[in-house]
Amino acid sequence: MMLWETFDKNEIYISVMLLIAYSAFFIFPKVLPRNITALFLVWGFASSTLFDFTIGGGMLDFYKVNDSNKYELFDLLSYFLFAVFSYFFVYFYEVLKVKGMGFVLYIAGWSLVGLAMEKVSSLMGLTHYQNGYEIYYSLAVFLVVQSTTALYYQLVRKAIQ
Repeated sequence: MMLWETFDKNEIYISVMLLIAYSAFFIFPKVLPRNITALFLVWGFASSTLFDFTIGGGMLDFYKVNDSNKYELFDLLSYFLFAVFSYFFVYFYEVLKVKGMGFVLYIAGWSLVGLAMEKVSSLMGLTHYQNGYEIYYSLAVFLVVQSTTALYYQLVRKAIQ
């Protein structure tokens, strides 16, 4: 793993986003137990890594992250952003007490947020699409990951009650 190819706006973007996201993580009131918090931080890290190493690299290679197709330190750091976003997904799911039709709206809303964040990330040079990939293909990924995350949280919540 190399540190970075060139230190420019995408590394600055990741650094600023990490600072903002983790500041919010520590400032927001604690709603979830520590074990649930840890579980969904790991879940977000693992799911982002899984998709990056399947559709973002390997045989499909639909996009590169940061400056090159080589693994950089800031590739790893970007997964920590997904970790905290997974936590906030579950955090607000609990705070808003999502139920019934609200489930569909919640998933749709977060999917739109995901697309917006991906657009900003591409403008900041974090994501570079290749091999015919278009940003709207990510909608399917967001729908799958967020639906799975919400269903998994429901299962975990039931198990601890």
